[in-house]
Amino acid sequence: MDNYRPRYIESQIERLLKSSSAVLVAGPKFCGKTTTCLRMSKSNVRLATRRNIELARMEPHNTLLGEQPRLIDEWQTVPELWDEVRAWADENPGFGQFILTGSSTPADKSQIHHSGAGRIVTLPMRPMSLFESGDSTGSVSLAELFSSDAPNVYDTNEKHSLKDMAFYTCRGGWPLSILDDRSVALDVTANYYNGLFNFDTSENEKFRNKKPEVLRMILRSYARNISTEAAYRTIIQDITESNNRTMDTKTFDDYWDALKDLFIISDIEAWNPNLRSKAVVRTTPTRHFVDTSIACQALDISPDDLMSDLKSFGLFFEDLAVRDLSIYTSLLGGNVKHYRDSRGLECDAVVHTGKGKWGAIEIKLGGDKLIEEGVANLNKLKDDINDPNMAFMAIVTATGPAYRRKDGICVIPLNCLRA
Repeated sequence: MDNYRPRYIESQIERLLKSSSAVLVAGPKFCGKTTTCLRMSKSNVRLATRRNIELARMEPHNTLLGEQPRLIDEWQTVPELWDEVRAWADENPGFGQFILTGSSTPADKSQIHHSGAGRIVTLPMRPMSLFESGDSTGSVSLAELFSSDAPNVYDTNEKHSLKDMAFYTCRGGWPLSILDDRSVALDVTANYYNGLFNFDTSENEKFRNKKPEVLRMILRSYARNISTEAAYRTIIQDITESNNRTMDTKTFDDYWDALKDLFIISDIEAWNPNLRSKAVVRTTPTRHFVDTSIACQALDISPDDLMSDLKSFGLFFEDLAVRDLSIYTSLLGGNVKHYRDSRGLECDAVVHTGKGKWGAIEIKLGGDKLIEEGVANLNKLKDDINDPNMAFMAIVTATGPAYRRKDGICVIPLNCLRA
């Protein structure tokens, strides 16, 4: 029985294959890259075994032979394949020839002699959003918020509770964890995390040289600073104090780079709208994960733990909302950033389309008090910027109904949102 759930990224891959020779789908392990790309290819080679890797190294050109589009799964285990694909595209012009997947960047980037510009397009892939996993009603469309003066924003959302959102936060969007039995689903996510840094058999020497306990130390500190603008020195200090050990900047940078290469950390950049205001825009990124469940596992946090500490829950929920907003906005050709200036005025998520329009979003657990705080922030931002390209303002919540306020600001539970 095919239990495959359609992914938003499918339409993006289809579109890019019509205008480029190859598409690289890059993202963390177990987010569904191979399963999705196998459905979109006509032949494949999977570089998941030592035998296949050694054969591809001996015969990189022949590895490309097969019906197109041809999937080359985990291409980074044989970095020279990048240049082979680029050269093939030069010698055999045409669109939609290859799909590459990668769960890390190659160990030796010096083996890649050409950028692949104009031939290979990179497409990031995240774990599933709540809509993709079937946990969002999809009653409110982000695209409609951008395109309509009066989008449909209404859903009583009576069957959803804050405890449900706590579960989704801890479970994450890993395809294998989308199960009816919630206790088993959480076990699947725990198993994923526990195997995340098993590099003993890795072909990548860069990762084999990393100590799993140090990677976990850094992730724990990152998780304690989730959805904040914590500086690296703050995270290093937290590592030092929490583990009674020293860590120099060079070591931190080396391990942090590995976490980026594994697509685990996913910070969002600061937004600079070129305000006429004299306020200085802060440029520190906000600390985020590719999936909030990794942060929960790093700190051994359960849904009950989140429910008993709503302040921390708010920060973890913000990370979850950024994950889904990033997926939905990517489909619209845009991105997600955050805003904070020297006066303390901030906005949790500024979402852009590729057409210059943008929307301001505050992320709150819910409840009248928190919603009103978010509304006040949004109105201050609107007054400061006064930009006709602002398409909408919204509060994304963890629970409660979806509705449009009299002032035009939309209140949207994350489990009612879709692209």
